[in-house]
Amino acid sequence: MAKGTEPATGGASITPNDTTQIATAHRAIYVGGAGNLAITSSGGDSLTFVGVPAGTVLPIKASVILSTGTTATSIVVIG
Repeated sequence: MAKGTEPATGGASITPNDTTQIATAHRAIYVGGAGNLAITSSGGDSLTFVGVPAGTVLPIKASVILSTGTTATSIVVIG
């Protein structure tokens, strides 16, 4: 398999928090319940994904999943 296409080997449920760093190494974020997802990317950018449908996998690394601005639920980082 090409690098980055292997199946995920782990993950963790995330409770959004404006200051808590994500401790789990990951390469994507799964959104189980529709809504907005506000993050600080691993590169330091503040981003809000608006209207993310339930069941979406976003191929992005975040250092923080913010409670302010996040309305999506059932958030899991996968890696």
